[in-house]
Amino acid sequence: MTTAGRWLAAALLGGLVALASVPEARAQTGAPPPPAEAAASTPAGVRPSDPLRLTVNLEGTQRPGDVSVAVQIVVVMTLLTLAPSLIMLMTSFTRIIIVLGFVRSALGVPNAPANQIIVGLSLFLTLFVMGPVFDRMNAEALQPYLAGKMTSPEALDRASVPLREFMLKQTRTRDLEFFLELGRFGPTPVKDLPLRIIVPAFVLSELQTSFQMGFLLFLPFLVIDLLVSSVLMALGMMMMPPVVVSLPFKLLLFVLVDGWHLVVRSLIESFHS
Repeated sequence: MTTAGRWLAAALLGGLVALASVPEARAQTGAPPPPAEAAASTPAGVRPSDPLRLTVNLEGTQRPGDVSVAVQIVVVMTLLTLAPSLIMLMTSFTRIIIVLGFVRSALGVPNAPANQIIVGLSLFLTLFVMGPVFDRMNAEALQPYLAGKMTSPEALDRASVPLREFMLKQTRTRDLEFFLELGRFGPTPVKDLPLRIIVPAFVLSELQTSFQMGFLLFLPFLVIDLLVSSVLMALGMMMMPPVVVSLPFKLLLFVLVDGWHLVVRSLIESFHS
């Protein structure tokens, strides 16, 4: 073999050795594979030219499924919108504000105390009366929900239980039967009564109770008005308005018997524990 042949054979042998050593060197240095090998290792449906993507799975195995955040926001906004109606119709607020309004009318001073004071006092008395109910709702529904131990529907069901019990204690049986008859319900156990029966029956009972208390409040002041009118008629003072003369006597009587304490005590004790 000539010298040129020997050099050509040596070059071919060296090239083969170099090609055989490339995969081993790549494995030791961590270099990226060539396009062919990269395409072979790419998952199906993903091209090598696609950008990298990060997929985060939020489906936990320890916590039960719950409604989405958007639905929760809608529910919270709805509750905030209906909060005044819920406070007025599902708590002791209705009875308290009506009775306080009767007190003001019986005294004959329609502007004292002002409406803002009547509403504010009614609201704080409502918080006082409903305090145990709100504490139960917080302990049995709100705190477990915030701790992730129950879902939103479960929390709403738990929160409605103390409120249902409070309303049922203040509701007359005949009012419940009245709305059951109007709704064409059959004989229904108390624990299975829906809120659309309990709430109107509770409001109707509260209206009747507050008007009964208002009637009792009017009686002593009515007696004073009758006495003053009789005295003025006997004295022949026909042009003197009896209301002007009886107002100081009614205020004096209300102050002497400590009327506000009696009214507030009667209101709070009128709610069955």
